Amino acid sequence: MTTVAAPSESAYALSHLDALESEAVHIFREVAGEFERPVILFSGGKDSIVMLHLALKAFAPAAVPFSLLHVDTGHNFPEVLEYRDRTVAEHGLRLHVACVQDYIDDGRLRERPDGTRNPLQTVPLLDAIGEGRFDAVFGGGRRDEEKARAKERVFSLRDEFGAWDPRRQRPELWQLYNGKHAAGEHVRVFPLSNWTELDVWQYIAREGIELPEIYYAHERDVFARSGMWLTAGDWGGPKSGETVEKRTIRYRTVGDMSCTGAVDSDAFTIDQVIVEIAASRLTERGATRADDKMSEAAMEDRKREGYF
Repeated sequence: MTTVAAPSESAYALSHLDALESEAVHIFREVAGEFERPVILFSGGKDSIVMLHLALKAFAPAAVPFSLLHVDTGHNFPEVLEYRDRTVAEHGLRLHVACVQDYIDDGRLRERPDGTRNPLQTVPLLDAIGEGRFDAVFGGGRRDEEKARAKERVFSLRDEFGAWDPRRQRPELWQLYNGKHAAGEHVRVFPLSNWTELDVWQYIAREGIELPEIYYAHERDVFARSGMWLTAGDWGGPKSGETVEKRTIRYRTVGDMSCTGAVDSDAFTIDQVIVEIAASRLTERGATRADDKMSEAAMEDRKREGYF
């Protein structure tokens, strides 16, 4: 008589990436069941791209039941905006764009002396949430990025002014999420909270997800400021004494050109990027985002004002 060995427990265990994917899909479906008008923040950056990919998986073969929202600073990388628009068209999605430039033009916001517009995104973001009556807003924030984000729950309650109060954070035991909120309040939702930068890139590699080309090594005219390589542009760089030079660089994160720095890199392929990140001892925001270096509590202060 032939005996068949029982499968080991490992045969049924999810891989690390499968577990993260399953958690994110669960979060998307929970939001679809709990809220009336969710929206996904989509900039064309790698985290929002992965988030959209997960949303497409969560509801396939049906369409994603959410629209997309982008707060455009007016200083975004052209390659990223081209990718954003192409992706929206490819999947037949609806995109809302809130433009910082419109607020500057009509006097609701004033240009900063340093040309940085990332801190100016909060008002257009909150206005867009209010005008769209969005009660849940998906963001691509991860806990490994920055210490203020490490304190935030997956479901993050925001008050009627869009402000974050860490004392109002709710327990999330056993992946049970509380989406209750009063009129005028909304919930920010972070499906990638438990992912790391390395997880994101390994998932991109596994799923064959296309990214804007600036995430890979390429030659670009840049200049040095505050220990970072910045791209020249109409936003105010370079200044007198700042020399433009051609270097082989790539971007670990993308945002406003005035505060998003590049890193020297020869990682031309996704496998080379993964090796580079695995060896890095700096978070992507710590290495490349000037807006997080304005003070020790820069991100937390902005979150209390309504930013992500």
